[in-house]
Amino acid sequence: LFIISVFAINMCLFLSGQMTDLLYTEKDLVTSLKDYIRAEESKLEQIKRWAEKLDSLTVTATQDPEGFLGHPVNAFKLVKRLNTEWGDLESLVLRDTTGGFISNLTIQRQHFPNDEDQTGAAKALIRLQDTYRLDANTISTGNLPGVKYKSHMTAEDCFELGKIAYSDADYYHTELWMAQALKQLDEGEESTLDKVTVIDYLSYAIYQQGEMERAMEYTKRLIELDPEHPRGKSNLKYFEFQLEKQKKAAEEEAPKQKEREKRETAEKKKKQKKSKKAFSLIPEREKYEMLCRGEGIKMTPRRQSRLFCRYYDNNRNPSLLLAPVKQQDEWDRPYIVRYLDIISDAEIERIKQLAKPRLRRATISNPITGVLETASYRISKSAWLTEYDDPMIEMINNRIEGVTGLEMDTAEELQVANYGVGGQYEPHFDFGRKDEPDAFKELGTGNRIATCLFYMSDVAAGGATVFPDVGAAVWPQKGTAVFWYNLFASGEGDYSTRHAACPVLVGNKWVSNKWIHERGQEWRRPCGLSESE
Repeated sequence: LFIISVFAINMCLFLSGQMTDLLYTEKDLVTSLKDYIRAEESKLEQIKRWAEKLDSLTVTATQDPEGFLGHPVNAFKLVKRLNTEWGDLESLVLRDTTGGFISNLTIQRQHFPNDEDQTGAAKALIRLQDTYRLDANTISTGNLPGVKYKSHMTAEDCFELGKIAYSDADYYHTELWMAQALKQLDEGEESTLDKVTVIDYLSYAIYQQGEMERAMEYTKRLIELDPEHPRGKSNLKYFEFQLEKQKKAAEEEAPKQKEREKRETAEKKKKQKKSKKAFSLIPEREKYEMLCRGEGIKMTPRRQSRLFCRYYDNNRNPSLLLAPVKQQDEWDRPYIVRYLDIISDAEIERIKQLAKPRLRRATISNPITGVLETASYRISKSAWLTEYDDPMIEMINNRIEGVTGLEMDTAEELQVANYGVGGQYEPHFDFGRKDEPDAFKELGTGNRIATCLFYMSDVAAGGATVFPDVGAAVWPQKGTAVFWYNLFASGEGDYSTRHAACPVLVGNKWVSNKWIHERGQEWRRPCGLSESE
C-alpha cells in the first residue's frame, strides 16, 4: 500500500509539474521515430535501387571494359559516379557499419577520382563537342557515331558540365549545357535539380555574351517560377534599363552608321579584287579541327594518282626477301607511308601488358630547357619500353630498322601511349627547331630525323593523325604503322611535318612510336647538298 501511495503521489507531482508537456514530448518522439523508420526504409530502398542499377551497369561494362569506356559519356559518368555519387551514398549509410561497408569504402576512396579528375572529364566532353561540332543534345542522348554502349546524360550531368564551364568564365558552353539541362527538365525528366537554379545560371551566361533581350526573357521566366528570388527582380530592372539605354544610343548613332556603311562598302569593292587573288589562310586551330572531322583534305586527282601500294623489301633487305611488307603511300609532300600488317595482335597485347603498369601522364620536351614536362595540349598516358623489358621489343626495333633502313641504336625507347576520352596531342613538331638548340642535347644523338608510329587499335570515331599545314589526315588502323622523315637529307627541319593527334570521340586509342635520331645515319641516309633536299 505504501509503495502504491508513493507512486500515486509522484504521478500527481509530475502532472502538476508539466506532465502535459512531457506527454506531447513523447508524442513528438514517437512521430520522430516513425519519421526515422520511414527515412530508414526510404534510405534502404534508395540503396537497393542504386545497387540494382550499378549491378546491371557493371555487368554490362565489365564484359568489354575498353569498348564501354570508349564512349566519352560512359567515361565521364564513371568519373562522376566515383567522385560524387559514391560520396553521397557514403553519407547516406554512414551510420550503418555492420557489414564493414563504410570502412571498406573509406579504404577504397583513396583510389577514387577527385574533383580535378571530374573537371578534366567534363572539359574533355566540351573539347569533343567543339572539335567535332556536336550539339549538347547529341552528346546528352548518346547519339555518337560508332557507339557500342549508348548512354544518356541526366539533367544533373548537363548542369554539372555547365557549372564547370561557368567556373572557367566560359559562358558560351555554360549556356549550351544549362539550356540542355533545362530542356530535359521541361520534357518531364524526374530530377532533384531545381529549374530556378538552372535558369539563374542560364540567364547570367547569356547576359555575359551580350544578349540582353534573351537574358531578360529567361529572367522573367525565373520570376514566374520564384517571385521571391533574391536577384530576379533587380536583374530584370537592370536589363530593362540597359536595353532602353542601348535603344537611345542606337537612334542617336543611326545617321553616323549609315555614313560609315557607305564608306565601308566602297572600301570593300576596292579590296575585293585583291582578296580574290589571295586565298584567305585558315587559322591552324580551325584547320586541325576540320581535318579531325574529315573535312578540308586537299589533294588533286593528279597527285592522288601518283600514290601507290606495293610489296616492299627495302632494296632486298635480307629480313624482307622472303616476306616483303605491304607498303602504301598516304601522302606525297611530306612523304608519308603506311606499312600494313607490320605488328601482330599478339605483339600488340604483349606491349599493352608491359606498358599498362607504367602508364603515366604523357610529357613533352621543354623547348628552352629540354626537360620533360606535362602540357595541357597533350592529353594521354604513356610508358617507355626497352629491349631489356622483353625480347619482343628488340624484334620490333629490328623490324623498324629493316623497313626504314635506319640505325636503331641511337633511337629513343619505344613509347607506348593510350588516348582515352578526349585524349589528344595538339599541333606540334617532333624535331627540335633552330630556336631550340638544347631540345635533345642530353641524349647526345642529334635531332629526330624520322618518326615511326604504330597503331595498336582501331578507333570507332576520331583519333586521326593530321598534318594541318598540308591538309593530310591519317586514320588509325590496327596492326599498321606510318613513317615519315622530320628532317630533309640536309639536316634542315621539314616544317610541313607539323602534326597532331585528334581527340578520340568514341573508342580507345593505343599507339606506340619510335623517334629515330640523326647519329648513326650518316651512311644510311647521306647528307643532301641543298636545304630542301
